[in-house]
Amino acid sequence: MVRVGVLILAGIGFLLLLMGSCTTIPAGHGGVLFRPFSGGVDTSKVYGEGFHWIAPWNDMVQYDLRLQEREEAMDVLARNGLSIHLDVSFRFLPIASELPKLHREIGADYMEKVVAPQIRSSVRKVIGKYLPEELYSTKREVIQEEIYHETDSILRTKHVHLDAVLIRSVKLPASIAEAIERKLRQEQEAMEYEFRIQKEQKEAERKRIEALGIKQFQDIVSSGLNPYLLRWKGIEATQALANSQNTKIIIIGSPKEGLPLILGE
Repeated sequence: MVRVGVLILAGIGFLLLLMGSCTTIPAGHGGVLFRPFSGGVDTSKVYGEGFHWIAPWNDMVQYDLRLQEREEAMDVLARNGLSIHLDVSFRFLPIASELPKLHREIGADYMEKVVAPQIRSSVRKVIGKYLPEELYSTKREVIQEEIYHETDSILRTKHVHLDAVLIRSVKLPASIAEAIERKLRQEQEAMEYEFRIQKEQKEAERKRIEALGIKQFQDIVSSGLNPYLLRWKGIEATQALANSQNTKIIIIGSPKEGLPLILGE
């Protein structure tokens, strides 16, 4: 009986050992192996998705390698010292091939330690170079790109890739927002007025060119007309009328004019 009990305990212990020696990394994740008794973080390999055997005293730390998104609300100062409230979102993911370095240098909470603080710093630095109306209307995309490049260049040294930075909303004091909107309306009206002036100028130019063409045509026609040509055309018309089957009365004009006079059929 004692031997049976020992075998049962040994079997249970073996099963526990097996359970502690295996791990499964889910889809979209990567693993970093930590060996407490033989060198710490294994920097030679990143463990991929699926089932892995490990020693029970080692630890497999898993990282999400999929694209992640976070939102950040912050108050920043524009170039003129005005406080602006921004809602910013950013997408990021760890660089898969550099997971062991990320784990050794920063850790699994890299978003709170590195990504979010750097986003805040870059947003404040970049926004401080612009006026509120530029952020509110005309240069938002340019500012987003500048924040992105400012942040990504630093995060890459921390083994993190920044995919995008988006300014979701901008909130200004009501009086400032109204002044900016009024200024934008005035600029649009000025542009519309300038467009109308250009359109009228082009139409006037078109009419001038058309009138010049008509005048040139009339000058050419007038220069080609003379009494001899008119008499010849009159004779041709008389001959054509005489040869037609319709009843008509033709009175030949005076020798001075030489043109037929048609009274009717």
